[in-house]
Amino acid sequence: MFNNRVKISQLLTWEPAQQEVTVMGWVRTFRNNQFIALNDGSTNTNLQVVVELGKFDEALLKRITTSAALKIRGVVIPSLGKGQKLEVKADSIEILGDSDPEKYPLQPKKHSLEFLRDIAHLRFRTNTFASVFRIRHSLAFAVHKFFHERGFLYLHTPIVTASDAEGAGEMFRVTTLPFDNPPRNEDGSINFKEDFFGRSTNLTVSGQLEGELGATALGEIYTFGPTFRAENSNTTRHLAEFWMIEPEMAFCDLEDNMNLAEAFIKYIIRYAMEHNKEDIEFLASRLAEEEKQLPADKRSEMGLVEKLEFVVNNDFERITYTEAIDILLQSTPYKKKKFQYEVKWGVDMQSEHERYLVEKHFKKPVIVTNYPKEFKAFYMRLNDDNKTVAAMDILAPGIGEIVGGSQREERLSVLEARMKEMNIPAEELWWYLDTRRFGTVPHAGFGLGFERMVQFVTGMGNIRDVIAFPRAPKTAEF
Repeated sequence: MFNNRVKISQLLTWEPAQQEVTVMGWVRTFRNNQFIALNDGSTNTNLQVVVELGKFDEALLKRITTSAALKIRGVVIPSLGKGQKLEVKADSIEILGDSDPEKYPLQPKKHSLEFLRDIAHLRFRTNTFASVFRIRHSLAFAVHKFFHERGFLYLHTPIVTASDAEGAGEMFRVTTLPFDNPPRNEDGSINFKEDFFGRSTNLTVSGQLEGELGATALGEIYTFGPTFRAENSNTTRHLAEFWMIEPEMAFCDLEDNMNLAEAFIKYIIRYAMEHNKEDIEFLASRLAEEEKQLPADKRSEMGLVEKLEFVVNNDFERITYTEAIDILLQSTPYKKKKFQYEVKWGVDMQSEHERYLVEKHFKKPVIVTNYPKEFKAFYMRLNDDNKTVAAMDILAPGIGEIVGGSQREERLSVLEARMKEMNIPAEELWWYLDTRRFGTVPHAGFGLGFERMVQFVTGMGNIRDVIAFPRAPKTAEF
C-alpha cells in the first residue's frame, strides 16, 4: 500500500519515542541542507524533518525546493529546537513531485491578498488560506450537525429553476438555444418552447419556495447549496455564486424563527472555536497586525477571538425597524451628516446604518424586525398595521446583514393580493399557492449567506477570500 502515512496534525500530538513513521507533504523551506519544514495541509504547524549530512545524494537534495512534494520515512525523536517537542529524522526521502523554484510564484515570504487572489489555484498552500478553508469545512459540518440534532431533513432544492423567488430579476439564464440564431415567435420574442426545458429557466437565487413545499409536509427542512445572482456588484461583500443555508419550519412564527436563527449562529461559531482553535488564533494574530496599519478610529474595538466569544456568550439585541430608524435619527453620525445614505422611515437601511447599530450603538449582534412592506418580498407575512411585514434581519459586527428571514404569509387571499400588488404572476406559482390551499399553517424560515458567516468567523475583509473559486463580475477563473 502506497499510503500508510501519518498526518502531521496527528503526529505533532505524540510523545517522541523512536517510532518509525511515514510522512508526506510539501516543502515549505529547506535550511542548510539539513532541516526540511514539511506541511501536509492538516495544520499550519510544519513538521521539522532532519536530514543527516552526507547521508543523501547531492542531486536529491537539490530537488528539495519550496513546494516540492515528498514522501519521507524516518524515526520520531525529541527536538532540540525551541517551540517543538519532536521532529523526524529521515531514513529515506522520495521526491513525489518537483517544483521549479524559479517559476513557483509562492516563495517563502509575505504575499498580499490581492496577489493571492490572482493565483487562487495556489493560495490554499498559504497559512492564511489553509486556516480559512479548514474553518469553512468545520462551519459546514456544524450546519448539518445542528439541524440533524433538531430533527430537520436536508432537502436538495433545484439549481435550475423557472421561478424567481426574490422577484428581483437578476438571474443567470440557462439555455441550450443557439445565441446567434434562437428560434423566435411571430412577435419576434424568443420561443423558449424550443429550449431544453420547454420554457425559460435560470440558475436559482434561493431554494426557499421549494423549501416551503417540503416544510409544509415534512415539518422542518433545511437547504444548503449554491445560489446565483447576476448582480453587477464588484464589491468586497458580493459574489455571483455563493452558498445559502435556508431552513423552513411549519408551525412557527417570527419569534420561533428568531430563536432558531440565534441558536444556530451561536452553535456553528462555537463549533469552529472548539475544533479550529489554532486556525482562529492564527487569523486573529494576522488581523491584529493588519489593523495596526489602520488609523485608530478604523480599528476594531475587539480582537477576533473576543468578538466571537462576545457573540456566543450574549443574547442578541432585538429591535423593530421603527426603533432602529429612531436610533439612527438620534445618532451623532446622522446629526453631523456623516451617513452617505438617507435615513428616514420607509427607506431600506444601508450597510453603514446596520454597522452603526451593531458596532457603535449596541456593540453586539442585533435582530431588526417588522420592516416596511414596500421593500420586502411578496411572501413575507403582512402585519396588522398593513404597513409592515413580519421580517427579521440579523446584523453582525464587521459585515452588517448576515441573516434575512420572515414568517411566511400563510393566508391565501392576502398572499394573492401581495403578489398582484408586486406584479408577481400567480399562474406561474400555482404550485406554491397550493400550500396555502390545502392545509395552510403558520410557518417561517430564514436564509444565511454562508460566505458571510465564514467571513465573520475568520475576520477576512473580502468575501472573495472565503470561497475557493470566487465568481464575480468579469471573474470566472479556474
